[in-house]
Amino acid sequence: MAAVVGIEELRRPGGYAVQTLAVAACYYAAARLGLLRELTVEGAVVTPIWPPTGVAVAALLILGLGCWPGITLGAFLSVLSLTTPGPDVLGILFGNTAAPVCAALLLGRAGFRTDLSRLRDGLALVFLAALGAMLISATVGVGLLVLNGSVPLHSFWPVWLAWWVGDAMGVLIVTPLLLLLHGASRPLPLGRWKEATALAVVACLVVPLAVYSSISLLFLVYPLIIWAALRFQLVGSALCALLTSVVATVAATDGVGAFAGLNRIEVMVKLQAFNGAMALTALLLSAVITEQRNTRRSVERACQELVEVLEHLTAGEAPPPRPQTDHADHADDRSGPAGGA
Repeated sequence: MAAVVGIEELRRPGGYAVQTLAVAACYYAAARLGLLRELTVEGAVVTPIWPPTGVAVAALLILGLGCWPGITLGAFLSVLSLTTPGPDVLGILFGNTAAPVCAALLLGRAGFRTDLSRLRDGLALVFLAALGAMLISATVGVGLLVLNGSVPLHSFWPVWLAWWVGDAMGVLIVTPLLLLLHGASRPLPLGRWKEATALAVVACLVVPLAVYSSISLLFLVYPLIIWAALRFQLVGSALCALLTSVVATVAATDGVGAFAGLNRIEVMVKLQAFNGAMALTALLLSAVITEQRNTRRSVERACQELVEVLEHLTAGEAPPPRPQTDHADHADDRSGPAGGA
């Protein structure tokens, strides 16, 4: 009920304006973070990870499709901070807004749940939102750069690939973390904090070693991702993936460690392949584990109800009425962006 009240308040003119400005501010802040590390591909400057796409998709899923003006405003402020806007700025704003909106619509049609508790939710986020919808922003953005002469025609595909992968990585790495933070209901028990602290310490030691080692030990991060997914599901694996991605991006843009001695194209390919494989592993493995745990809880609950019914039947009593639960309704409320649109 509180969520419904919150949504109704945001639908008022003042609340909607605050929501739009908040989304724009988050988008702009994410853009500034993404621009801290850049790579040059075929003369065009691109970012290996573009966090604003993840922020935009998460905002649309949490707040509804009505928050799209905040995304457009944030994209305009980001462009304004980099260069003087020209006539092609409208096309860039269209692409940067249409891609996450399309992602939210596709996820809504697929019955996506923002708690990412099913494997199908992870697959939808990967293939519909990240790899599918981000084709729009990459195609529109690079197409405009070619039309205005900023990028030569023969460089279209390398720049397009770098743009597309950067946007997709933003969705794969940032969106799950924001959705989990929004849906977090209670902190970890005290006993779990000890293991969480141990995982964090090990990650802070292993990740820099794996990334900055000259003999390329990037594979060492996968046991960490598996440990985090098994014990803490998506929240643990997403944080490990984010840490690893940031450290790898810094090393790649500096051309050191596992990325030493490579040209810019090779650095981009190696970095994005590593980030993509790591994010996919974290997201899909966590979704499978969460789905299996939910299935086990459902089976245990059904067995407990069956035992209670048999006990009453053995005693010659009528079985107790089954309690009415609205779990499915709540799950449906968490799916798709239509509820807040």
